Amino acid sequence: MTDVRSRTHAQAVDAAIELFTRKGYEQTTVEEIADAAQVSRATFFRRYGSKEDVVFADHELLLDEVVVMLAATRPVPDAEGRLTPEPGVDPYLEVCRAARLVFDHHVGQRETSLARWQLLQQVPALRDRELVTTHRYERAFTAYLRDALPPDERRSTASIAFAASVVAVHNALLRRWLRSPDQDLRPQLEEAFADLRRAAVGRYAAPDDTATAQRRDPGDGLPGRRVVVTVVDAGTDAQGVADDVARAVRDALA
Repeated sequence: MTDVRSRTHAQAVDAAIELFTRKGYEQTTVEEIADAAQVSRATFFRRYGSKEDVVFADHELLLDEVVVMLAATRPVPDAEGRLTPEPGVDPYLEVCRAARLVFDHHVGQRETSLARWQLLQQVPALRDRELVTTHRYERAFTAYLRDALPPDERRSTASIAFAASVVAVHNALLRRWLRSPDQDLRPQLEEAFADLRRAAVGRYAAPDDTATAQRRDPGDGLPGRRVVVTVVDAGTDAQGVADDVARAVRDALA
């Protein structure tokens, strides 16, 4: 997005939120928002559409940026029209990266995000508009996954499920941050996205796939041998570590 366009949309968002907060949503007119944003009435409708839309005008630009980001790793059809995933690209990670961009936008625009959140609690029409915005992100993620995943993972239900899960986790942590904006929830967001990706990859992994916790050792040539990996929390006592390792071995043998 261009800096000029970004500043213009940010100015309109801030102007609308300030007027709605001070005067009330129903009492504020489009003309007043246009004057505060320093644009004509005609320009306002061309750029933002309505009173509800202008509150989320920054997300129109952000959604464009998300689509462009995902398009950079979207497979290009070959001569026969087949979509072949880009080597080395993990579509699940790309969707998580795009969702992090949205989260960082909210945190980076702290005052606007908090003011908008307060306004949404008071105006049902704006909550409905927020749902539309959320759904558009989800549709963008789903459309990307349907193209970017390998053929055996490209089924619509898998794409829809992962996209919806990422959006749901993002929104849950974002609302937690909005209620207490001094806390840093980025590590929790990263951990939650990693959990979603592991679950998605595990759904399609073969029993001896390297992405699973247990796999055959490719170096010894003996198909019955496996490497068993277990992860324990820092600070776990010796007995707890032993129990976790024993459990992992039992599960692998079973």
